[in-house]
Amino acid sequence: MRRCTGCTEPACQTPEGCQQSLWRFQPGGYLREILTARVYDVAVETPLELASGLSLSLDNRLFLKREDLQPVFSFKLRGAYNKMASLTPEQRQRGVITSSAGNHAQGVALAAARLGCKATICMPVTTPGIKVDAVRRLGATVEMVGESYTETQSHAQAKAQEEGLVFVAPYDDPHTIAGQGTIGTEVLRQLSSADLDGLHAIFVAIGGGGLIAGIAAYVKALRPGVKIIGVEPTGANAMAMSLAAGRRVTLSKVDAFADGVAVKEVGMETFRICRDLVDGVVLVDNSAISAAIKDVFNETRSILEPAGAVAVAGAKAYLSRHGLQGVTAVAVTSGANMNFDRLRLVTELADIGGLREAMLATTIPERHGSFADFLDIAINDASLQITEFKYRFSAGSEAHILWGLGIQHPSEVTDLVERLNTAGNPTIDISGIEAAQVHLRHLVGGRARSFMGELPHERIFQVDFPERPGALRRFLSVISPTFLLTLFHYRKTGNRSTKLLVGIQVQPHQEESFAAAQEQLAADYTFEELSGKARQVFMMFIS
Repeated sequence: MRRCTGCTEPACQTPEGCQQSLWRFQPGGYLREILTARVYDVAVETPLELASGLSLSLDNRLFLKREDLQPVFSFKLRGAYNKMASLTPEQRQRGVITSSAGNHAQGVALAAARLGCKATICMPVTTPGIKVDAVRRLGATVEMVGESYTETQSHAQAKAQEEGLVFVAPYDDPHTIAGQGTIGTEVLRQLSSADLDGLHAIFVAIGGGGLIAGIAAYVKALRPGVKIIGVEPTGANAMAMSLAAGRRVTLSKVDAFADGVAVKEVGMETFRICRDLVDGVVLVDNSAISAAIKDVFNETRSILEPAGAVAVAGAKAYLSRHGLQGVTAVAVTSGANMNFDRLRLVTELADIGGLREAMLATTIPERHGSFADFLDIAINDASLQITEFKYRFSAGSEAHILWGLGIQHPSEVTDLVERLNTAGNPTIDISGIEAAQVHLRHLVGGRARSFMGELPHERIFQVDFPERPGALRRFLSVISPTFLLTLFHYRKTGNRSTKLLVGIQVQPHQEESFAAAQEQLAADYTFEELSGKARQVFMMFIS
């Protein structure tokens, strides 16, 4: 293995590039590179806008750095252009290549068009058509290769070596990092003197780490007292895990809901910078991200993609959790390449994440007048409003209802659940079970027809299901011939993958063959069996 002499990593992929970028180890190296970055040939200086509604609700001044307003609706073109502008004329003449499923691809394509060089963009075959079409419209050559990003990147890097092309890394390159760092220069320049003096923190989404590394390198050099806080989804927390471990950690899988930051391993150089300069990482779930998308829409009438709203979700969580008042904070809205199909899932999660709606499951007696009795107990305050109510007649002595309630504060739910349980109406708050928001609300009333009630040996799974042609046929070809499918719920989200809810009857003598079937599908489909509270709630309505 060739050891890089330009950094501390023994397996650096570009030791020659490291030698040419030794400035990054020098005092003020990144500061000088950021101040001289050539991003404004293609990028625009985006506005820094006060989010007045959010600021009022948080009792702080929260500004949005609107990188979603860039020509390709993302900050990515800053780093891509700065990297490509640093190449020699001979290198640009040969052309560049990169691997990306979205925003970086568009940044490289636009930069190549402005610089007059050829660009090849390798994209996974699962990439939504809207993103592929956008790259082609910018004049780049698109190669659809690999079912995962790792396969696509390996192909692009191999082709770069074979054909003498420069690989434009999406985040782990000093010039790319410096290009993203120009956002930091704009933030400090655009804030008023009073807000700059009161600036507590800048919140930045983390995928591979290029954006936060660049902003931190600049801001910490000039304003070391300003906190740089990273924000990651709970299901894609590679940087948080790496910082906690003191080394880069590779995740076995990532949640692709916020696909722009769904990275299994952060960059070598980005980790080195973040380890020294980032003050902490906030984790947010998908419902909090969805709520932030709604918040930004209410402020700006713009719709962010999930990755673009991660920083806003983190800022809300951090400011509330620490009880801060009267401080100034900035959140970078990093992208707005939203697929329309995904809006359905976002809207389903948004109210739950924004603490505007609770979802509850309640058992009531199956007798005439029980609904009225239930409402008398549940809605004892005119300010409480039912937002959803689903029920189906039961032949037994009990019936189950799934219902939603508009709330102002979580304590309202605690009080309500206690009140109903005391009155003999067993109630469970299922607001924190994401599978209930995505699937259960669409399945109420659909029960298995069985004289025995619950189907014997039925197992319920959430399956990470790739959204690509032939995926369903592939899944059924392994499962259907041997096992009885008892439940199937799928909704297109526009992601690389989505959650499938499936029921499978596995007889005791089939356990070994079912394990073998899971193993056969493991490369593309990840099974997670519902258990505990989630299983209990689902069986109330589908058994």
